Amino acid sequence: MKKQSGVIIALLCVLSVFIGCSKQHTNIIKNPLPLNFGDPFLLHASDGKYYMYGTSLANGFEAFVSEDLKTWDSCGQIYTGGTAEQWNKDCFWAPEVYERNGKYYLFYCANAKENPTNELEIFKIGVAVSDSPTGPFRDLINRPIFNPPYPIIDANVYFDDENNKCYLYYSRCCYKHPVESEIADKAKKEGKFDEVEESWVYGVELKPDFTGVIGEPKLLLAPPTKLDDQQSEWESRSVTSGEVNRRWTEGSYIFKHDGLYYMMYSANSFEGAHYAVGYATAKNPLGPFKKAENNPVLQENVSKGGTVMGTGHNMLITMPDGKMYTVYHARMQADPSKRVVFMDQVTIQDGKLKVNGPTTSEQEIAY
Repeated sequence: MKKQSGVIIALLCVLSVFIGCSKQHTNIIKNPLPLNFGDPFLLHASDGKYYMYGTSLANGFEAFVSEDLKTWDSCGQIYTGGTAEQWNKDCFWAPEVYERNGKYYLFYCANAKENPTNELEIFKIGVAVSDSPTGPFRDLINRPIFNPPYPIIDANVYFDDENNKCYLYYSRCCYKHPVESEIADKAKKEGKFDEVEESWVYGVELKPDFTGVIGEPKLLLAPPTKLDDQQSEWESRSVTSGEVNRRWTEGSYIFKHDGLYYMMYSANSFEGAHYAVGYATAKNPLGPFKKAENNPVLQENVSKGGTVMGTGHNMLITMPDGKMYTVYHARMQADPSKRVVFMDQVTIQDGKLKVNGPTTSEQEIAY
């Protein structure tokens, strides 16, 4: 009997330790979060803390840290660009930070100094490295990762650890990229614009050391060309409203769920009220991708009595309880000049992705 009691006590102790280790911490957050910038990227680092990066500084990037996703502290400037010896000049946008093999890698876009034809947009993608998520980050190589014959922004990286490969996704800028379409023809006929420029999302295999690419980039997503395409209405709102003569497909973020690759992307002008998010799926990391029938999955709610508009450039993170959340920027109707950070839950059922947002009410979240 004593032996049995000892076994029971031992089992209870083990169970107690297991319960203690698996206990979830939760907090109540409310959108917008106390962070004012665009293109947010959230990293849950190995130290257990959360780090938020975004587009905010003229000459580099800053970061903010939180332990509970509610209270955020500034880490200061974590990367400085545009110095005399660097390849980049200005317009430091859309940072994403990944923790790999004890190092932290910052992928970003910026205007290059080398500009022999005097272009207005000469965006390239670079990568910097640090021993800490708070930097200082230094350029891994003093040049862009690669040089396609057009400006590019919005780097996103997918690590396929099963096949020991990694992939770089980016958006070709609209700059000097007019595309014929029924949407462009309609805008011209209505006297809105003479031509409509477009940005497209590409993907390419990335070298394991991040110093270059392998093979040629592959076109993955572009705006629809036909008026009767079910994606045409929501992806063309910046043009059809007369806001600007550009149709964007940008801010892509890719992840894998139940064997399927999901690519979330933003359409319309990031400066306007119509910025919105859709997604596409594929069986392979380089496609072909098929846009979802339930697009857009995230958009303004002012037309429905809400106060949020300009929702876009999102990423996705899985929290300790297994729930997925998208982090994105938006604009509040009360001050549309300012971009603020939102965080809302994402669900996937029978392959269909949905975003519970934009929300401005309290929500409980595990951290």
